[in-house]
Formats: sequence, structure tokens, C-alpha cells
Amino acid sequence: MKKIAVVSGGLREPSSTRLLADRLGAAVRVALDGEAELTVLELRHLGRAIMDAMLTGFPSTELSAAFDTVADADGLIAVTPAFNASYSGLFKSFFDVLPEETLSDMPVLIAATGGTDRHSLVLEHAMRPMFSYLHAIISPTGVYAATDDFGSWEAGSLRARVDKAGADFARLLTSCGQRRRRDVFAEELDAMSRLLNGPDRTRRAPEE
Repeated sequence: MKKIAVVSGGLREPSSTRLLADRLGAAVRVALDGEAELTVLELRHLGRAIMDAMLTGFPSTELSAAFDTVADADGLIAVTPAFNASYSGLFKSFFDVLPEETLSDMPVLIAATGGTDRHSLVLEHAMRPMFSYLHAIISPTGVYAATDDFGSWEAGSLRARVDKAGADFARLLTSCGQRRRRDVFAEELDAMSRLLNGPDRTRRAPEE
């Protein structure tokens, strides 16, 4: 069973961003023959906690739980509304305060929504570079959905694009295998311990 975290950056309720996130999640579950456990994180409910974490450096209990959900997942579906051809501030802020290396080696499916097709480059110009910087493994097929795409779900191309993105992401999840959660604090502590202890003093110096 693959555990998948779904991050929805929608600012309203109901939200086309959440709708796209749900449909992508459903497509991935179908592609995995039902062997997927999805947990949705609505960032609009975490907005104040995200801002507090940015100002103080300490996440609340609720935000820490959201971080754990992402860290424990085998893969991530990340969906944002597009503003000025980029991701929303709330969406970016969540990943700014997410603990370092949480997304390292994690498969990620990116998607975005917007009023018109003019914002469609948000996937390649904003989202893909950001997740590459965070060391994620980004699925080759992202999805951008304009408002009009939802009105023609059955007859339009959005459903086909969602299904293809879900299938490609499922293959990526399968090929990446079991993901090991990194403990950056423990890694840094171990590195510091080795540095303080210096070279192995039990080894004999070479004879003259």
C-alpha cells in the first residue's frame, strides 16, 4: 500500500484546486489498482500556523502533524492555484517552512489551476524548479487546468490528461521502491560526532 500525501493550496471552499487534487488522487489510486492511501492537506486551514512558523521558526502541533504526513508518505501530489504565472504565496510558504530534506528522493506529481491557459507555464517555470531544488523526483507529466476545463470534464481533454498524469506517477512510485525517511538532525549529529572525535586513534601509525 502506497501512502500519498496530497497538498492542496486552494484559497477558497469549494476550490477548483482541491477538485483537481482529488481527481489526480483518484487517478493515481486507479493506476495502482486501489493500493494507495491518500491523505489530503488543505493549506488554507494551516495559513496562520504557516505564518507563525515563518516568524518564530517553530511549527505548531497541527503544522508538525502536517509535516509528518508529508515526511511519512511514499509520494506527494502538490496542487496550487496560479497567481501572476507562479504558485501562490501560501503554497510556497508551506514548503519554505517544511523541514529540510523532507522531500529528498520523494516522487512528486505537480499540478496547478488558473482562470485561463495563460498561466499554464507555472508548471515548468515555477513548480518544477522549486521541487528540483528540494531534491524531489518530479513526475514527467504535470497537469494545468483552466476554469473552462472543468466544465467539459467528460468530453474535454482534462480527464485524459489527469488519467495520464496519474498513470505516469504510479509508474514512478513503483519504480522508486520503498522510500526511507531521512532524519537530518541525526545525520548532522553523527557528522559532528565524527568531526569532534577526529581520526580513528586505534589505528597504528605507519612504521618508519
